[in-house]
Amino acid sequence: MSELLRALILGIIQGLTEFLPVSSSGHLELAKYFMGDTSVAEQSMAMTVTLHAATALSTLVFFRKDVAEILSGLLKRQSEALRFTLFIIISMIPAAFVGLVWEDQIEELFSRNVPLVSAMLVLTGLLLFLADKARDTGQDVTGFKALLIGIAQAIAILPGISRSGATISTSVLLHIDRRKAARFSFLMVVPLILAKMAKDLLDADGLQAMESQTGALLIGFIAAFITGLFACKWMIALVQHAKLKYFAWYCFAIALIAILAVKL
Repeated sequence: MSELLRALILGIIQGLTEFLPVSSSGHLELAKYFMGDTSVAEQSMAMTVTLHAATALSTLVFFRKDVAEILSGLLKRQSEALRFTLFIIISMIPAAFVGLVWEDQIEELFSRNVPLVSAMLVLTGLLLFLADKARDTGQDVTGFKALLIGIAQAIAILPGISRSGATISTSVLLHIDRRKAARFSFLMVVPLILAKMAKDLLDADGLQAMESQTGALLIGFIAAFITGLFACKWMIALVQHAKLKYFAWYCFAIALIAILAVKL
């Protein structure tokens, strides 16, 4: 399989799975394994970060009105916009800390480790089952809840644990309004992804890994961005109607299929 075709497939997978609670990073690692990807850890991580940057951009496009309102509110020093921004910053702290302290160890996890991904997919499925049964009381995000959601996002750095699944499930279990939970979950990751992308562009090893596969990264980026726009809209509707259990069964099935495929 050509490098560009592989990038296209990975981009579509990323776009479809980033917003659905099924772990986009886990699906990317499984796809890389079964497509015979032999890239080193730095190149694999560069592709993963680039695809996540594409879906981060699709998030900004989908929530452009929300983002515009927040920015306008910040300029006018409106309390609601200031509070929401503060909560986003609080939610970023755990993942930023983990990413900076254990960056090298995290990169090694993105090496097509099928047993690890499968185990984490099972964990994601269990979390989704719990969230699906949670009662929605329509509460708002608070500083403490933002920190707990941020911890869930930090744990979701592991390939196989869905970031949107972990953060939305945590939000729902904290009785936050489902639409607000999805909105907060999708927007909270954008600064982290863009910061990671900027860091890689400034870092010699990260830049070299990106330059070595420029064409593939571009193809993957475009594919992930376009498919991400559709998946984001779909996920908002699904969260509101409490159908997370179907994704839990999907995670279990993919984990089982992956393990059986490796064993056979």
